[in-house]
Amino acid sequence: MLFTKTSTAVEWKAVASAIKTLVEEATFEASSESLIFRAMDPSHIALVDLNWPNSAFERYECDKPFKFSIRVEDFVKLIGRTDAKDSVELSSTEEDALLLRLMNGYKREFKIHLIESTSGTAPLPKLELDTRFSMSKSVFEKVLADISVVADQVAISALKESVSFGGKSDVGAATITLDKNGADILSLDVKQEAKSSYNIDYLMSISKALGSAVETVVLEFSSKKPLRLEWKLNEQGAMIRYFLAPRISE
Repeated sequence: MLFTKTSTAVEWKAVASAIKTLVEEATFEASSESLIFRAMDPSHIALVDLNWPNSAFERYECDKPFKFSIRVEDFVKLIGRTDAKDSVELSSTEEDALLLRLMNGYKREFKIHLIESTSGTAPLPKLELDTRFSMSKSVFEKVLADISVVADQVAISALKESVSFGGKSDVGAATITLDKNGADILSLDVKQEAKSSYNIDYLMSISKALGSAVETVVLEFSSKKPLRLEWKLNEQGAMIRYFLAPRISE
């Protein structure tokens, strides 16, 4: 049996939207310690990794390992019916279904049928990356939007004292440099200078999907290696990580 309760729907909305950017079917794995999800998109360019520990729920019960698969579009529609102050209860049933209860005075109950899925949990990449920096989600999205005016990929360059974002195409070129001591970079740790390019659409899609659930993003990368992004869903330890393959075209 699985039972989870959150005091708001913010985290579930972010999780559902983030998963929707990659796959049409989602397989979650629940244990007594946590609820996890990990999957790669069909093109094998991006991977989403959710780790939601039991301590990050208002209430969490799972008496034995439980694996379940759902259609993401259906789940997004149900979660989309939540209001800002709704508490969300999600529990397993004996009918190969999940029971979703939304409560805030006005109570609603939905049942979503589980599906069979042949896909297993994607392996987590083992990466040692040279650069780690953090910035607000709003600044990150502004940078991507500026670069997307002239390019469909963004080149990220890290020096000891700054991070630069650039893009170029037949239209023109754009460069944005953020200094370590400026207001837009919250932290910067560069073990070795690095430069790599990534698809802007993938980055914009995942960041916008997370909505108001997150405020900052941590980015880690090395030259011509995957980019790892990390968002905290709450202060109790729920976290989404996103891995994006580099564009090798330089």
